[in-house]
Amino acid sequence: MPETVALDREVAAPLQGARVLVTGASGFIGSHLVAALTGAGAEVHAVSRREQVASPGVAWHRTDLAERGAAAQLLAAASPQVVFHLASAVTGGRELSLVLPTFEANLAATVRLLAAASEQAVPRVVLAGSLEEPDAASGNLPGSPYAAAKWAASGYARMFHALYAAPLVTARLYMVYGPAQRDLRKLVPYVSLALLRGEPPALSSGIRPVDWIAVDDVVDGLLVCATRAGLEGATVELGSGRLVTVREVVERLHSLIGGPPPRFGAIADRPFERVRAANLAATEATTGWRPRLSLDDGLARTVDWYRTHRGELER
Repeated sequence: MPETVALDREVAAPLQGARVLVTGASGFIGSHLVAALTGAGAEVHAVSRREQVASPGVAWHRTDLAERGAAAQLLAAASPQVVFHLASAVTGGRELSLVLPTFEANLAATVRLLAAASEQAVPRVVLAGSLEEPDAASGNLPGSPYAAAKWAASGYARMFHALYAAPLVTARLYMVYGPAQRDLRKLVPYVSLALLRGEPPALSSGIRPVDWIAVDDVVDGLLVCATRAGLEGATVELGSGRLVTVREVVERLHSLIGGPPPRFGAIADRPFERVRAANLAATEATTGWRPRLSLDDGLARTVDWYRTHRGELER
């Protein structure tokens, strides 16, 4: 679990003593959220598909939500007042072989959880959306199996709210980065560790503009989505509202770490990459949330973490 979490104590206060369920709790964002919730005094039930080491203040459940009946059994056992559904198979790949796994992990599991939460009248469910899913009004199509599954899951969430008055909030997450991201294929950990080893990272052209958001700010935003009244049925965009290219982020990492120059253009760009920035004005107007960490400060803190934990990660 992350060592420190920058937490808005006022936002977290309503969750003190509350029973909270977090799916995908062993993942990057989930582990930061669990640390924040335990720090706030919540009774945390954490879900993972793999066995987890016991941690103070957390009741772990080993469950695959894509299995029929698993979500209903889990919710009956935990009886949560708030559910954060972060479990997801995150991949940017376009291969045909990814269609069924992302359907099961990202869509079937979500629909089963939403149905069970509606049947058991869970007071608030926060669903993690993605910048990769196109807006219905845009006419764009999803550009990957992951994007399609997330797009469909958000559609189901709107249906559950409209038909069954399910108290759902969709938090659309932009490009989240920060300390303790252990998927070393992701851009920031991959580049950071390569440069710390003195190796040139092999990258695409880097021209894609992206909305980058620090994980601590995302955690605060998720807490807002769980505690603010009147958000039911809403989609809340958690991003910085600014676009910065991949190349510029890599160059900032290079300036912090040093090492050989990155090899831009060494691998092909992915087709149909989504370019969008969060509507920060709308998010602030409806929730009062806005990010607190600048990109420079967030990257500096992230590099410090990878420098400290490099040996552990590379073992």
